[in-house]
Amino acid sequence: MAPHDSVTTAGTADLTRLSAASLSELLQAREVSSVEVTRAHLDRIAAVDGDVHAFLHISKDAIDAAEGIDVLRRSGDQLGPLAGVPIAIKDVLCTLDMPSTAGSKILDGWVPPYDATVVRKLREAYLVPLGKTNMDEFAMGSSTEHSAFGPTHNPWDLDRIPGGSGGGSAAAVAAFEAPLALGSDTGGSIRQPAAVTGSVGVKPTYGGVSRYGAIALASSLDQVGPVTRTVLDAALLHDVIGGHDPRDSTSLKDEWPSFAAAARTGAQRRNLNGVRVGVVKELDAPGFQPGVSERFHETLALLASNGAEIVEVSAPNFEYAVAAYYLILPAEASSNLAKFDSVRFGLRVNPVGGGTVEDVMAATREAGFGAEVKRRIILGTYALSAGYYDAYYGSAQKVRTLIQRDFTGAFEQADILISPSAPTTAFRIGEKIDDPLAMYLNDVTTIPANLAGIPGMSLPMGLAPEDGLPTGLQLMAPARADARLYEHGAAIEALLEDSWGRTLISQAPELKIAPSASGSGVN
Repeated sequence: MAPHDSVTTAGTADLTRLSAASLSELLQAREVSSVEVTRAHLDRIAAVDGDVHAFLHISKDAIDAAEGIDVLRRSGDQLGPLAGVPIAIKDVLCTLDMPSTAGSKILDGWVPPYDATVVRKLREAYLVPLGKTNMDEFAMGSSTEHSAFGPTHNPWDLDRIPGGSGGGSAAAVAAFEAPLALGSDTGGSIRQPAAVTGSVGVKPTYGGVSRYGAIALASSLDQVGPVTRTVLDAALLHDVIGGHDPRDSTSLKDEWPSFAAAARTGAQRRNLNGVRVGVVKELDAPGFQPGVSERFHETLALLASNGAEIVEVSAPNFEYAVAAYYLILPAEASSNLAKFDSVRFGLRVNPVGGGTVEDVMAATREAGFGAEVKRRIILGTYALSAGYYDAYYGSAQKVRTLIQRDFTGAFEQADILISPSAPTTAFRIGEKIDDPLAMYLNDVTTIPANLAGIPGMSLPMGLAPEDGLPTGLQLMAPARADARLYEHGAAIEALLEDSWGRTLISQAPELKIAPSASGSGVN
């Protein structure tokens, strides 16, 4: 059983606490069945998701899928390492057997006619989809408060946000409702939720995982990736979903190494001897929450004491990253969301007394899009308009090039770069909803990696002393060096857990169990 797991029995309650790697060991040894594992997680969802609201839809086919996998295993078929393990799927990904709404009323109830490539790969590797997770509408947000279907709550404190836009996936993993989840990361939507929920999130190299079937926000920034409770689990999932996809014109044709092997190497080594760790001066800001900064500098000291060479690097153009991002993203979003026109698919609202197609389109978008989506569409359309393109969108792309050069220079001095994953711990629901600029600054440390297309990882860094909530450590590596992230990330994870004497997630408070959930057998 994986070293992260202190549980030694395979009872229903215990199965939800095990890592995906440990579940895999039990399944391959046929000590438990996929039906047992899947039912345990469905029961857990029934027990706690009324309070957490991580899921928008639960698969009615999960138990049947698990039964089919058990039959294959009993017949002696050689199955992949994650066969039979349940997984949650962010609702930005198309699924042919479940609604795919991207958290928006304009797609309420829409069931796609195809699976996203990553979902197809999950099925081919015999993972069991549990359902679709909540998200900020069209991935626009940092708190999951902009979902048209209500906010998700952080399992560490139900009055606080779980991050965004992928707060549903992170909350599902942190609440033990799923051992694995898929997310998408446009400016930090995997890494920031991971930071505030005490989970692990990875944004792969741009093009390393197919975006085919991911409902687009900003096509030059979006990237699908894993959300888990351990670095090894993220690596195992990345091995399944990664690789070239001819349906995605931005997909890389690289041959990728085993990320799970890299993670296992790092965990076994348990040191950073000879590794140059770059601290990005501009991402270690004095305005960060004191507890986040305290845990970050404690982690630096731990790494230095275990062989790392700590190097300060400067990336002066990171100062402009948030401003550039909030021109590029809205511009691309305004183009991508133009397809929601009331004609082809999704919601249609007919004005009283009828009207032209333009009237129907306007009424549909008014009813179907939320305030944040409208705000960004208007901003993006303005930035792309005649006379302003060069001044705004064009200038932002030039800043993007400067940020990419900053990364190139930084990686000449360091093997990996680190920073806090988010400037604060989870804030209270409603605290920043009326202040878009304050909300946007939650992604100040994660946005540069998306602008440059490089891989980034967030892993638990400890609890902030002032509020007892999780903080996250961000690791970044050069483009295509995802294996480096997993190797060093697993080593750092092991060193931190050795220093704590237990995993961070084991310190999460127990959630209240719904009285009607016992033996529910939800499917």
